[in-house]
Amino acid sequence: MGIAMRGGTEGMEGMADMAMAGIAAGGWSFAGAATFLAVWTLMMAAMMLPATAPMIFMFATAQAKRERHVAVPTWIFVAGYMLVWAAAGLLVYVSVQFGSELATSLDPPQRSRWAPLALGATLGIAGLYQFTSLKHICLSHCRSPLAFIAQHWRGGRFGALEMGLRHGVYCFGCCWALFAVLVAAGVMSVAWMLLLTLVVFIEKLLPRGRRFEGALGIALVGLGIVVSLGAIEMPWVSD
Repeated sequence: MGIAMRGGTEGMEGMADMAMAGIAAGGWSFAGAATFLAVWTLMMAAMMLPATAPMIFMFATAQAKRERHVAVPTWIFVAGYMLVWAAAGLLVYVSVQFGSELATSLDPPQRSRWAPLALGATLGIAGLYQFTSLKHICLSHCRSPLAFIAQHWRGGRFGALEMGLRHGVYCFGCCWALFAVLVAAGVMSVAWMLLLTLVVFIEKLLPRGRRFEGALGIALVGLGIVVSLGAIEMPWVSD
């Protein structure tokens, strides 16, 4: 069983490496974009659905009280949620391609000088975003499944899709800056993905998530300063 689990994580990590490194090496292509989006969406499902499980359960419970059919609308709700992260993957694909083109236009000494500054700035922005009202608003919707269902309920299958899309937008509003750090660092190892999954889970579901939210923001800003000064390098987790 241990060998099987190890093989599974190595397979996921291999797909992640392909998603982050292969697209930059392959250049712009429809096939490359489609492959990346498929891998990205699969990774987002594995990382985000654990923290979204209470919302999905609450939707299914509310659906059961209103209509006889539960399974299909619930899956439509999940599909709408994942569509938002698939769209985010398209933005990541474009960003990585432009970043790769910019990096190749610089000589090695310039890349060595600018890479820590770019990563440090991304870390700093992610840290400061933790304290913004937009972050708090999005996180409040994600932390209160019952309130979200009561406020945004829409009946029928199209209503389920709309609710899934809306929840996906709020979830993206909570987490986009954290994922930007992983993309900027080029880090998609299984260890880092599990770490980010844990961070999202703590922020959304634990009672002291608000305190953790602020502490994480301070840590990210401090880390961004240290990385910008070249005191440490990222990623720390080897592939």
